[in-house]
Amino acid sequence: MEDSDELLLPVWRANLVLLTREVGAATRLARMMTFSASYLKLMLSGQREFSEEFVRGIEAVTGLPNGWMNTAHTEAEIPANARTAIDNEQPLARFRGTAHPVRKKTVLRPPEPIFGQASPAKRIEDETMEAEAHRRQAHFRKVRELAVQEVRRFERHLVHAPVELASLRSKVEDVIAAADLDDPIQADLAGRLEQIEKHRHLLLRHVERLQALLGQIGEGE
Repeated sequence: MEDSDELLLPVWRANLVLLTREVGAATRLARMMTFSASYLKLMLSGQREFSEEFVRGIEAVTGLPNGWMNTAHTEAEIPANARTAIDNEQPLARFRGTAHPVRKKTVLRPPEPIFGQASPAKRIEDETMEAEAHRRQAHFRKVRELAVQEVRRFERHLVHAPVELASLRSKVEDVIAAADLDDPIQADLAGRLEQIEKHRHLLLRHVERLQALLGQIGEGE
């Protein structure tokens, strides 16, 4: 991380906490930034550092003025359009960067070529390896984003199912009330409804955890 980033990080974090103070705001902002809510909460708690690229992304996605995050603010100073964007989870731009800060480059120098001769073959090899690393990273981010989108689509299907669970329960209870059923059958029907609801909540938790894990992969490298 650059020295300037280290100095501004406390201010960035304080403003980030300010923007996500309301209930659910952290989760909404994380989704707007295409990050997992759990990873964003690690940033808020100080367990993860983040880069200026991520900070500028927050400004673009929420509609904050450029450089707004570099100065400490109060809650009353949050622009109305930024608050509305977060409240309604409506990103004003698309963030495709990373939150991981760039580390300082080493100050050690490689050995000088003998007699001051250049090493073009070595430079070409290094450039080729660097290009390949960038290509792999870009491919990884693409496939991860596609996976996260699919998980979110499945999550929305679970939350907004074509048939509401309450409606399903009501219809089954109407059958129980209208029919002259034995107690074991009534208990079995009621038990099935409870199991459906229980496993739906359990499945949602698994989906949320899967989404969080996908968001964390590669961010600590």
